[in-house]
Amino acid sequence: MDGYSYHGVALMRRPGPHLAEGILTHLPRTVVDPVLAARQYTIYQEAVASAGWRVVEVEPAPEHPDSVFVEDSLVVCEDLAVVTRPGAPERRGETEGAERAARSLGLRVSRVEKPGTLDGGDVLQVGETVYVGVGGRTDADGADQLEQLLAPLGRKVRRVALGRALHLKSAVTALPDGSLIGLPELVEAADLPAIRPAPEEPGAHVLPLGGREVLVSAAARETIHQLTSERLRVLPVDISEFEKLEGCVTCLSVLVPDRPHR
Repeated sequence: MDGYSYHGVALMRRPGPHLAEGILTHLPRTVVDPVLAARQYTIYQEAVASAGWRVVEVEPAPEHPDSVFVEDSLVVCEDLAVVTRPGAPERRGETEGAERAARSLGLRVSRVEKPGTLDGGDVLQVGETVYVGVGGRTDADGADQLEQLLAPLGRKVRRVALGRALHLKSAVTALPDGSLIGLPELVEAADLPAIRPAPEEPGAHVLPLGGREVLVSAAARETIHQLTSERLRVLPVDISEFEKLEGCVTCLSVLVPDRPHR
């Protein structure tokens, strides 16, 4: 791996005792099995680790049911960690542990300040372009602040209007070659390059893990078949208990790639 033992660090946070009480926006509430959720979390960890990532757990936040969806607390770009300000007020306490984890990795830290709001699930990085979903948990002020923070790193922020999607990455994600896959009807498609329609809803969520490896929900059977036929190495993971809470494969980790030594 280019002289490294790992691609980098994958930050994750264990599901807490109140997971089943997580916020729901578009789905009806169904029964969540906490024992199965804990097992699925462990298997997710193992899958990411098998692709060459060192798993580091963010300290638990048991009082926050949605804290397992650690992606919403932190946006990492090169050596900068942007601590978010979640759009749901009851989730804002989740960011403290995420910030401490970022500092422990030696990352520079900046924050989205009030009154702006930004959820990490609304931030899709594709090369030098950063797409930010606006209209749900993330507002225009939060997108503006992120743009200012990432500009010194040469990133260009493009705003994407959301339709009936919790987050941008609930609707669209990127494949290893930078092309997009998802559910174009859930976003303002004119704000994005061409989106390859996913055959099923879980197939809209793809987590590239380096090289040709991607993590995909085991529920996305047709998507797995298509991507495998295109010679991607697909790692399917069953995250059914998190999907009941509007979670997906991107929500459960923050990938911090190793940076070359200068």
